[in-house]
Amino acid sequence: MQMMKSKKDNIAEYILYLWQMEDYLRAFPQHANATPELSEINEMMHREGIMDGGHLALAQNALEEMEDLHMEILNEEALYRAAMMQLQPSLNLLKAKTDRPTMSDVEACLTLLYQIMMLRLQKREISKQTADVQKQATMLLQFLSRTYYEQATAV
Repeated sequence: MQMMKSKKDNIAEYILYLWQMEDYLRAFPQHANATPELSEINEMMHREGIMDGGHLALAQNALEEMEDLHMEILNEEALYRAAMMQLQPSLNLLKAKTDRPTMSDVEACLTLLYQIMMLRLQKREISKQTADVQKQATMLLQFLSRTYYEQATAV
């Protein structure tokens, strides 16, 4: 099990890590006190009433920060906007297959990467088309995370 990711260092990995720990604690509640970190996350999940589903406020707040940054960059960077437009049809398809078709594009990218990670843990194959979309989503999230890091360390 990994140690807690730093939101400043890589906000996308931080969110994915929190989602993974939430799912882990839901699947294996008997391990809630295995480490101080798991115990803390478990306590937060109980306090926030998300033991059956949903995400921690920490993850939601980080996602909102990423979405705000995404909108800022989308309005300012032509290359980023072009890459997002290329990815949009795939994200729309993904959103349509979920129980939350109105989720943001950033959340859709993170959801895609999380689902692929789960498939790989199950030793299941992913199609070339999915791998291509994963590559595009990863590049956008890396750009967002790098920009977030640069802004956080410039303060």
